[in-house]
Amino acid sequence: MGAPAALLRPPTRMSSRPLAAAATALVAVIAAGCGSSGSSHTGSVAGASTTTATTTTTATTTTTATSALPGDGKPPITVGDGNYTEQFVLGELYDEALTAQGFHVSINQNLGPISIRLQQLQSGGSGGGIDMYPEYLNVWNAQIAGDRRHFKSRTRAYDAAEHFAFLHGLELLTPTPFSDTPGIAVTVNFAHQNHLRTISDLADLADSLTMGGPPQFQQDHTSGLPAMEEAYGFGPASYKLLEIGLPTYQALDQGAVEAAYVNTTDGELTSEDYVVLGDPKKVFGIGNVVPVVTLKALQAEGPVFAATINRVTALLTLPVIRELNAEVDPELAGKSAAGVASRFLADHGLIPPSRVSTS
Repeated sequence: MGAPAALLRPPTRMSSRPLAAAATALVAVIAAGCGSSGSSHTGSVAGASTTTATTTTTATTTTTATSALPGDGKPPITVGDGNYTEQFVLGELYDEALTAQGFHVSINQNLGPISIRLQQLQSGGSGGGIDMYPEYLNVWNAQIAGDRRHFKSRTRAYDAAEHFAFLHGLELLTPTPFSDTPGIAVTVNFAHQNHLRTISDLADLADSLTMGGPPQFQQDHTSGLPAMEEAYGFGPASYKLLEIGLPTYQALDQGAVEAAYVNTTDGELTSEDYVVLGDPKKVFGIGNVVPVVTLKALQAEGPVFAATINRVTALLTLPVIRELNAEVDPELAGKSAAGVASRFLADHGLIPPSRVSTS
């Protein structure tokens, strides 16, 4: 499963400033072809759809020329991620894709409290901080930028987040297709029996409805149960305290609760047994992930750096991140994040199969 969402963890349009050049550079690298090269982590990119190569063979000549990878000779980069499943997955994906391009990457998997992340970015990797990390739009706006407006669209949330970032020497790259926020889940059978599609459909059942979740959700007035009750005009008849993760889904299976707090990217949701009800009023916020990068790092690393990150990001739809979380979640498959990330990148042509991690 993913980590607890906006209220529990530290939860469009993308900026064109660094990315027009990045896109041009990426196209040029792809056109050059690709080969393979050893790296300190997962290896180089292979296949016609990849972004760079060590060995380049042109289409118009039989001469084979060796060229440097885009990251060769560039300063080391520190990528941060949070200390939970989904962030481990994201950190490994970006690390391995960048390493395949020759960038020298290290991961800091213990970012610490949200309150120090801006300071960590401003310190940079060379100063003991970080150069880049994946953050959630709702967390960035509310908890880092201090902007607690209730955004109705990803575009508006991104614009506000980008403005704050730019004022602090930072850049937000392309948002992920997936959004990780709190959600209200029911079993598929319960949804069919009661014709449920959105949270508002639960209103007819409110007098007998038992909802479950952690105490934080019950108490949070910004993006928890009180906010839901205010927005949709009803609350459950009773609330049962549940542990986040697998115990919540077991309570749904056993009928101990009819509806429950979940994260929208939980690995358990790969099952066809559950459905997350729609939140048309966006009570639970906009939780797309944006890679936050320092402008200093973007300038130092060159356009392929941003283009590589954005290429990985574009693959991360909601079904994809749920599958990846399910594979890594210790309560589910419990595989290593490095192994899952490298297999995913290889399957999509970003690294060769020979470089898939066996850890």
